[in-house]
Amino acid sequence: MFGYIMPEKPELKIKEFDIYRAYYCGVCKSIGKRHGQLKRMTLTYDAAFLALLLCSVLNIKTSLTKERCMVHPLKKSFVTRNEIIDYSSDINIVLAYNNMKDKWNDDKSKIALAGMAAFKRTYGKLVVEYPQKCAIINQRLSDLSILEKEKCNSIDAASEPFAKLMEEVLDYERLDDKTRQILRWMGYNIGKWIYLVDAFDDMEEDVKNSSYNPFIVQFKYTGQDLAIFKNDIKSQAEFTVLYCLQEASKAFELLSLKENKGILENILYIGMLSKTDKILCQRSCGKGEKSI
Repeated sequence: MFGYIMPEKPELKIKEFDIYRAYYCGVCKSIGKRHGQLKRMTLTYDAAFLALLLCSVLNIKTSLTKERCMVHPLKKSFVTRNEIIDYSSDINIVLAYNNMKDKWNDDKSKIALAGMAAFKRTYGKLVVEYPQKCAIINQRLSDLSILEKEKCNSIDAASEPFAKLMEEVLDYERLDDKTRQILRWMGYNIGKWIYLVDAFDDMEEDVKNSSYNPFIVQFKYTGQDLAIFKNDIKSQAEFTVLYCLQEASKAFELLSLKENKGILENILYIGMLSKTDKILCQRSCGKGEKSI
């Protein structure tokens, strides 16, 4: 359910791409330093977006250095480091662990169970460091699990817990109350968007595995040609997810940003809209987007 918040790379300026990659690589290196090299495999674009957004809100200047990486050992890449990068790497691990836990509970995936065992100690330390945030994330995922087991027949109700989860992720205690409220509303709508585009994207797999999907339940899929079914409900799905993007954008526009505003505008106004179009219009969206 993660990895959808991406920039539209061809629309970024060369300098902007270097800065975005510095945040992405910075979070990756922070995960390795703070939690172990194996954990770097869980890195998502969402964590890079979180770091970039919070650094921009806090007006933290982007300081670039060139470092080598074990994935690309022959070429140095730009990296940036600060406390927000570390926070984003921690949140990445918290979400990754809970995602594995969700897959174990839902599908009894042995891979997920092995991942949980490998991450258990690291996750335990993060629960101590962020007790309230981890408790809220766990509660939201528990609420989501209950709704999915009950086969909730409303895409709005089904997406609510994940929306509230992302609301918490974007909230950062160092900010003033007004800014925190803006970011919480932004996170809420981004979370709802993520849940719904992921559900639409996963429909074929969910039908194959007889898994819960809010679109299948609400719009009463009865076994007809799935491509026709998805086309029939596309306009209703599009209305909801585009509304979420619109609300997230409205919140973003209330923020007074100087640092890296162009990159964030690219992600919100172009990247996420492009991802929506690719998924809803059945184009190749590449679930396995390559890392940068």
